[in-house]
Amino acid sequence: MARTGRDDDDDKNNNDSKVDGGDGGEGKGNGDGDDDDDFFADLKINLIYPCTDTHVKKYSKQGVRFVTETPDLYRQQIRPYMQAKREQGRLNWVFNIIEGRTEVDDVIYRTKLGEAGDEGFLLLPDLNWDRSTIDALHLLALVERRDIWSLRDLRKKHISWLEHMRAKLVSATVSTYPTVEPDQLKLYVHYQPTYYHFHIHIVHVALEAGATQATGKAVGLDGIIETLKAMAGGDEAGMDGLSMTYTLGEASELWKDVFEPLKSGQASQ
Repeated sequence: MARTGRDDDDDKNNNDSKVDGGDGGEGKGNGDGDDDDDFFADLKINLIYPCTDTHVKKYSKQGVRFVTETPDLYRQQIRPYMQAKREQGRLNWVFNIIEGRTEVDDVIYRTKLGEAGDEGFLLLPDLNWDRSTIDALHLLALVERRDIWSLRDLRKKHISWLEHMRAKLVSATVSTYPTVEPDQLKLYVHYQPTYYHFHIHIVHVALEAGATQATGKAVGLDGIIETLKAMAGGDEAGMDGLSMTYTLGEASELWKDVFEPLKSGQASQ
């Protein structure tokens, strides 16, 4: 089962694919032809092919740092970094999924392409969900609009859009999985995200909070909406005016190219 780019922690391009060797939803049994309802897969393997230098750096053991990104730092260094990544074609795989060219069978819900305007989206199972354990449900929503790269692009003028999107995502999830109730879902985004096209994670509240939901990585969607509502200023006031704190691996480009030099410069003063 080839699956491209749905692990939010992986840098992807249009040629990358993943094979999930631990999908607990198929191939269950005890090997003698009898079904075993008590089968529990205690090992899950993700095979990354082709494996790039970025993947090697990401999955290699490394130190982690907690950094602060000020509004000035965002405008002067981080935003240009995001733009460079987008211009390298890093989002081709995302656009191919949105436009129905790839991974069509993996899409579990979508609005009709091009007919929902800014509120168009599709839902995919996250790579790390086995697609059968509801308490571990983890979905990824890709929005059709391309003008929002990350939470930094969200402004007061987007409040109603975010509220509508939240309602639609929850409705789509509970209609697809009827045993799940709206108050059993959490919605969040990552900052820094790995790829700069706005996407939202939908997880079951019972899902064990690992690194993907950790402080310094996950930012609750409801919290973003309330922050924007409380923010002073007009419609253009937004998340780019706040300082953001998050974790970075020491092998990451942002640490090596931006934050480590800043730290070294401050230490020498």
